[in-house]
Amino acid sequence: MMNLLLLTDSYKFTHWLQYPKKTTKVYSYFESRGGEFDEIVFFGLQYYLKRYLEGQVVTRDKIDYAEERVNAHLPGRFNRAGWEYILDKYEGRLPIRIRAVPEGTVLPPHNVMMTVENTDPNCYWLTNYLETLLVMTWYPSTVATQSRSMKQSLLYYLNETGGVAGIDFKLHDFGFRGSTSVESAGIGGAAHLVNFKGTDTFQANEVLYEYYDEYMAGFSIPASEHSTITSWGPDRECEAMRNMLVQYPDGLMACVSDSFDIMRACKSYWGGALKDMVLERDGVLVVRPDSGYPPKIVCQVLEALGDAFGTTENNEGYKVLHPKVRVIQGDGIDHEMLEIILAHMKSNKWSAENIAFGSGGGLLQKVNRDTCKYAFKCSYAVVDKTEIEVYKDPVTDPGKKSKRGLLSLVRNGDGSWSTKGTSMLTDFEQDELRTVFLNGEVREIDKLAAIRERAKC
Repeated sequence: MMNLLLLTDSYKFTHWLQYPKKTTKVYSYFESRGGEFDEIVFFGLQYYLKRYLEGQVVTRDKIDYAEERVNAHLPGRFNRAGWEYILDKYEGRLPIRIRAVPEGTVLPPHNVMMTVENTDPNCYWLTNYLETLLVMTWYPSTVATQSRSMKQSLLYYLNETGGVAGIDFKLHDFGFRGSTSVESAGIGGAAHLVNFKGTDTFQANEVLYEYYDEYMAGFSIPASEHSTITSWGPDRECEAMRNMLVQYPDGLMACVSDSFDIMRACKSYWGGALKDMVLERDGVLVVRPDSGYPPKIVCQVLEALGDAFGTTENNEGYKVLHPKVRVIQGDGIDHEMLEIILAHMKSNKWSAENIAFGSGGGLLQKVNRDTCKYAFKCSYAVVDKTEIEVYKDPVTDPGKKSKRGLLSLVRNGDGSWSTKGTSMLTDFEQDELRTVFLNGEVREIDKLAAIRERAKC
């Protein structure tokens, strides 16, 4: 049984007793306080709203179960009266307003992206009770941010050394097996598909189908793994590769080629015994090295395939392989290694047109909440009918100074962003934040097509 009452940090079970007496409003916000990227892509909130918060999420059975479990963990601290109030008055729907920037929006750190507040004065304690779950938006937002930054690197080198055709399939998600759960693979993989259309994390398609109204967001191609090649034995590796060409006579096809000797595979097999089949095939062979130092190996493979199949020089003066042959590097790829490989290719006069990349852990797992320094902080409260600007300002870390008051996100005339604050209980006229959730109902639905458009590089 999925029980929202238990989806919070343990210490929050005790917070309903800690606010000042006669508190009636708690208002909090979510932002990136900096980190590794100059631009942040906001993505993933809709998943959490629809998956966990929408509709009747409080029932008598869930209250009874949560009371038993929490009181065994923190004796006597469960807020049964608070949850029964929500059940009785709102039929188990949360009296909460969440406002957020449209998903896919790209903006600098230090700007409000989401605000949360209670809509019933008796439920002031609920706002930050939901922090734990809502802050998990950090993960898809960070993956979308990193993926977009990698796309910017690819676009730079493609423009420098050739053309940007096929950019949507230049970075493929290999991260399913390296994720910490099926859910993290799905939501992280979905975040990557904000920027690209290539994935082997099929669960990402299911997340986007169910929660973002996208029938099929990502695509893949037939590809081998080491087991399907090495099961033929070391003496029959060439036959294993021939079988790939026979089984997939057209379209894109990728084959891992480093099981024994990547240079032999490129020169003697693909570029030798199988060359005519490759050239006669109605499609493109994608050769995949999977070991060694990537910048060195990629260029060695390009040189070997170039010697075997020939090259042309594009308008920018860089070498391009025969159109029947390309390369994918899927080992060791993260943001830093992607840049190193592309720079190494450029210095060796190879166009970025020749290569695509696959990224697993470096795409979906090599991130944490501090990558973009996400924080959820209270900035406004009403206590005994008095409005209070709530904030922190630690002398030991000025970077953790928080915002004050009710907040709005404003798009300035020059296209820049700024966050403004006030204590007045009115909305700003030009606020970019929208009410996406109100009293148990998801009020705005972002479709993937619109999200992709907002996140365009």
